[in-house]
Amino acid sequence: MLAEIVGREGPLTGQRFPIGDVRVTFGRDGDNSVVTVSKKASRFHAEVYRQDDNYVLRDRESRNGTLVNGERVTSHVLQPGDRITIADETFSFEAVEEQDLTVLELVDSRSSVTTSDVSDTGEGRESGPVLNVTVSGGGPVGLSFALLLEELMGPRVAITMYDGRWIQDGSRVVWKNEQQGNVRRQQVVTVQSRQFLNLPDKVQQRLFNGGSYSEMWPVGPDSIDGRGPRNLRIAYVEDKLLELANEKSDRIQLVPTAFDAAEHHDALVKNHVLAICEGSRSRTREYFNSNFGKADESIYSLNGDHLQDVVLGLRVKSELPDPMTLLLTVAQNRFLLNSLRGEGFLNMRLTDAEAKEVVGIDPVEHVFKDCIASSPCVMGRDDAGNYQCPTHSTLFLPALIKGSALWKQVKEGLALFGVAEENLTAVTAFRLGMVQRPRFTAELYPSTSKTPGTYGFLLGDAANAIHFWPGRGLNSGLASAISLARSLTNAWRGKAFRDADFVRHEAAMSMLQYRHKSRAWKAMVTTDENGAGRAIKDKIAESMEATAPENLDNEADIDALMERLQGIRDRLSSRLAGLPGDTTLRNHLQTLQPETVRTLVASGAWDTAAVGGEEADIDIFYRADAPVGSAAGTG
Repeated sequence: MLAEIVGREGPLTGQRFPIGDVRVTFGRDGDNSVVTVSKKASRFHAEVYRQDDNYVLRDRESRNGTLVNGERVTSHVLQPGDRITIADETFSFEAVEEQDLTVLELVDSRSSVTTSDVSDTGEGRESGPVLNVTVSGGGPVGLSFALLLEELMGPRVAITMYDGRWIQDGSRVVWKNEQQGNVRRQQVVTVQSRQFLNLPDKVQQRLFNGGSYSEMWPVGPDSIDGRGPRNLRIAYVEDKLLELANEKSDRIQLVPTAFDAAEHHDALVKNHVLAICEGSRSRTREYFNSNFGKADESIYSLNGDHLQDVVLGLRVKSELPDPMTLLLTVAQNRFLLNSLRGEGFLNMRLTDAEAKEVVGIDPVEHVFKDCIASSPCVMGRDDAGNYQCPTHSTLFLPALIKGSALWKQVKEGLALFGVAEENLTAVTAFRLGMVQRPRFTAELYPSTSKTPGTYGFLLGDAANAIHFWPGRGLNSGLASAISLARSLTNAWRGKAFRDADFVRHEAAMSMLQYRHKSRAWKAMVTTDENGAGRAIKDKIAESMEATAPENLDNEADIDALMERLQGIRDRLSSRLAGLPGDTTLRNHLQTLQPETVRTLVASGAWDTAAVGGEEADIDIFYRADAPVGSAAGTG
């Protein structure tokens, strides 16, 4: 008799684990055959093994015990149909007849041995060796990578994903909410058609359903088939992608805990791939820092200092139409409104002096805390109208101080984008800086007689964290995920990978780094009349220091800003309807304080020449006639 363990209740529902000569082990530790999620399970909880003609379940002295058909057991000879309960998860023991061998040729369902699958028509088809993939970080980039790889490889791939921002909810894994520590999910992202058209059809259908998105930005150089960029709320993107991944439980296992490279070492060396998608502060990337090489800060430095921007994020609802907010955003570099039909985050670039004011205060102990600037936390408005951190119970200090210079500037940003003060509902902050990475692909563990060899890959912000002002962060991440999924699909033959298998991917990543970071650098730095580089935040600070009322000519400043707005409007008029006329714009600018108008003028307009132009097209590396040799040289 052949046999298998089948997931019945919990995150592994539908997954099958054949039992051969190798024991099937259960537990929370990543080295187990069946990795359970519930914290009620022990790290090494139970095992099933073959003994003569029987299959025996043994509890490994677990903390909370193992049940068979509702009764606690220490050792039990399994019978077909037995229900095994471990913590909150249930499995069944199933017999498989000899004639069904074509449907069960696995010794270990997550190892690189021959498997087969049954198509929708009922006909068996050989799927070949299974590629075992671990993904650390389940944000939009990690989830998109997993869903695309599953679409391309089908039963030839098994994916395990980890993210500490998830939580188990019955048989499904869902995102934690803000009270549980998952913040900044109301940010809005802009996705270019070059990226979303490369995602699986099911992903596109789920993301772009009904009124889920807007097309605030016009068709541009990165648009394919005349399809413009689409604005979506990050919470919606994350929810829909995780929803799809839950539906792929036979090939994508979701583990709601943060990935720990040291703790999961024994399981990782048995896998072929580790995709690191945790974000710019990735602990996993730092753990393997020696494999990927030291990042270089100097290329994004001025006068020897690594340049960083601190941004105050204001969750708002604007009453202005999208075409007008777009004009006002592009015409200056102090404020950026990224929204979906007016709702989103108004991001404010801070001077160094203002950044020091971004602190919270404990209302009980009366001590200052920098949780908003370091974690970062989102401080939502409470019933008293204060902005309070739900994690640390601190209040946003500038909003409490009458005459706060920073809060005065915040109010001017609200006025610029037609936001009533009661429609400012939360405040957060984050730091933006870039580094040059020497490589994005590395052999983490070589192949041995017992291990297949493990390659690691940096994707998303873990690879190319960039300044979001030009709005290309997620696009760079999606492009990197698409490139790796294609490379793995093309290279996988059931044998240990080589560096040469990823020439195209490494070249694509280097091109993405150059294009997107050179664009983002222009969002941080401008040049003076002598051609020397200057931080935009410093120009803003200087303008604020020199804005004594007697030195201001408000009409002249409004004229200068109007001239800038008119030029942008002329360039966009053929691609974007509903742009406001001169009278509307001038009347609006006259509602601002003269000091604010002067700062907006001094901050400069977006460098649209840098934003436009040729795009990083990773498709060129994956066409049949791609010049592989020359591609390798671009890195």
